[in-house]
Amino acid sequence: MLKLRFDDLRQYSDTLRSRNGEAVTVRFVEPRDGEELQNYFRSLSARSRYNRFFGAIGELPPQLLDRFTHISDAAGFTVVATMMIHGFETIVGEARYIFHPETERFEFGLSIDDRWQGHGIGKALMKNLECRAAAFGATKLFGDTLRSNESMLALAKKSGYLFGNSPGDWKLVRFSKQINIAPQDIPCASWRLAKAA
Repeated sequence: MLKLRFDDLRQYSDTLRSRNGEAVTVRFVEPRDGEELQNYFRSLSARSRYNRFFGAIGELPPQLLDRFTHISDAAGFTVVATMMIHGFETIVGEARYIFHPETERFEFGLSIDDRWQGHGIGKALMKNLECRAAAFGATKLFGDTLRSNESMLALAKKSGYLFGNSPGDWKLVRFSKQINIAPQDIPCASWRLAKAA
């Protein structure tokens, strides 16, 4: 299993591109991002928050915010997708994931700011999650979403995921993808280097 250096998380940042070529930085969240991350979730539409958390919430409860802003092998990882907007680094998306080494599966959930949906950021972020999963040694990547979340289902389909029932909840659909990438073939340079190290 990949062992991350928690004293230097910036080395695991990646620069992606939106459909229009704008730079999108994906980096691990830090405790100092707590207020901005909370504001990001508050700014999502009620529908987007419902789709992300499978229920009606206006903001992250304090315990959940704490979990989102502190990363660890056991508790999982949160990344934010940011863009420079009017000279300020602004969160335009986020993803949370955890690697289950006993099953070699990589589970994730994500959201994109309503104003930036349709710009290719979600697709780029999902591709980046595949790199992260491959670096961890995962053989399968999966997530669950509501059956009514048409945009997430369409994104997963475009990204090559297969669909099935989510165990234990008829309201959810599980989308999954096999990972068949050798460490030296991981398409994101930072994660290829992390695996090699």
